[in-house]
Amino acid sequence: MNNGKYIAGIDIGTRMTKCAIIDTQTGTIVSRATILTKHNLALASENVLNEACKNISITPSNVFYVASTGYGRYQAPMRQIQITDITCHAMGAKFLFPKTINILDVGAQNAKAIRIDENGRVMKFKMNDKCASGAGSFLERVAKGLELQLDEIGSLSLHSKDPQPISSICAVLAESEVINLVTSGYPVEDILMGTHHSISDRIVALLRQVGIDGEITLTGGITRNAGMVKALETKLGIKLNVNENSEYAGAIGACVLANKRLKKIAYERLHIN
Repeated sequence: MNNGKYIAGIDIGTRMTKCAIIDTQTGTIVSRATILTKHNLALASENVLNEACKNISITPSNVFYVASTGYGRYQAPMRQIQITDITCHAMGAKFLFPKTINILDVGAQNAKAIRIDENGRVMKFKMNDKCASGAGSFLERVAKGLELQLDEIGSLSLHSKDPQPISSICAVLAESEVINLVTSGYPVEDILMGTHHSISDRIVALLRQVGIDGEITLTGGITRNAGMVKALETKLGIKLNVNENSEYAGAIGACVLANKRLKKIAYERLHIN
């Protein structure tokens, strides 16, 4: 078996592709990278791996094992293994926050609520992917209706004093509703925070289906949206586990699971021989 040092996890999502690299000798995350997925998933996986390697002055040839996850996991040509995103987000959340019991993974096209045991094993999960409700695409539509960039809306919403709820669960219809609120004279920050509250209602309802118990870790690109994090924390009445690595949880989980697999193979070979 290759005695290399680095393992990479690549999470190919509908909007963003992320990569994390771990040093197997220390068990630490040594690099991360994220790029737009666009239309070529294989190219996205190659480019994001190159970026992550460049960050630590190595090349992909120095990475001896690659695990892929996400909706495009079968499109990564350099992968040795592909793992479902639910399993990876569960393990990634457990790695980042060891006391995690519940995980909320909110991406571009769907939202997932996951419940795990003390070992990070998935016990139950629920997913919502209808009309991209409760997901990043919903916010993207709202941002478009307000002529804002997606990265702007989180910080803007924090200035809200009177959130205006969005009743539509369909992303396309929500955009029209937002335009109507703007023409009625409501402040942009109130429309944005109202949107965040409306989405959080649906996400928390999803979480309740798997059972809320213990620490909750938020993963996915939504973790960069401070307004969405605040809305969820307000709805749940607790502080969520979020840090700078949270959006990379899927890629990190792929790394961790790949490392566990390699250790198991090495152990079995040692005892067979």
